[in-house]
Amino acid sequence: MNLVIDIGNTSIKTAVFEADTLQAFLKIPVAETVKLKNFSLELQPVKACLVSSVKPEPLRIIDELGLNCKVLLLDQYTIVPFRNSYQTPGTLGKDRLAGVASAFFMFPGSDILVIDAGTAITYDLLTSEGEYLGGAISPGINMRYKALHTFTGMLPLLEQENDAELIGNSTTSSIHSGVLNGVLFEVDRTIVEYMNRYPALKIILTGGDVNYFDKQLKVKTFAAPNLVLQGLNYLLNFNLEKH
Repeated sequence: MNLVIDIGNTSIKTAVFEADTLQAFLKIPVAETVKLKNFSLELQPVKACLVSSVKPEPLRIIDELGLNCKVLLLDQYTIVPFRNSYQTPGTLGKDRLAGVASAFFMFPGSDILVIDAGTAITYDLLTSEGEYLGGAISPGINMRYKALHTFTGMLPLLEQENDAELIGNSTTSSIHSGVLNGVLFEVDRTIVEYMNRYPALKIILTGGDVNYFDKQLKVKTFAAPNLVLQGLNYLLNFNLEKH
C-alpha cells in the first residue's frame, strides 16, 4: 500500500491507496501531526510514502515516517510523466503539480484545464502533447470575503453562501453578489478563453469549493475532489518504477 500526504497552509490531507484505489482518508489541522503518525502506523503495511508540502520541508514528519517505509518528498526534481515548461519550477505549487499529474493519467492525450478552487483558485493547462504550460492564480472565495473586510473600514466579514442575486439591495447582499458572482464570472470567462485556444478542452474541478463551481459553471466539467491525492499516488508509483 502507498501513503500520500498533502500538507497545506491550514490542514493536512493524507490517504492510503491500494494500487489506484483509495482505501483510507484523513484530514487534520496542521498542528496535529501526531494524528498523522498514528494514522500511518495503524494502516500497516505501508510500503512507500510521498509527501507534498506548501511549507518548508517537513523534516520531522519525513524522519518519523521513514522509520517504517520508503519516503519521498515531492519537489522540482521529482520525475513527472509530462514535460514541465513552467519557467520557475522551484516556485510551482506542489498541489498544482500533483493535480496535473492526476489529469495526465485520467485523460491521456487530451488538452486539460485543471481548476483547483481552494484558498486560492489555480488554473493549470496540460496539452494533448503532454506539455504543462502553466496557468494562473487568483484569490479564492473565502479570501475575497476576508479581503473586503480587512482592507476596508466598514465592510463586515461574511460567511460564504450557496448563491447570490446579481443586484444586491443591502451591504450584505452586495458583498455576496460581488464575491460569488464575481468569482463565477471569472472562472466562466477564463474557461471560455482557454477553449478558444483548445476547443476539445477537458475541464477538471477540484478543491474545497468544487461543489459550488460544479453546480454553477456553464460548461461540462469533471469534479474530482481527491485529485491532488490521486496525483500524489500516481507520482509515487511512477517514481518507484523509475528507480
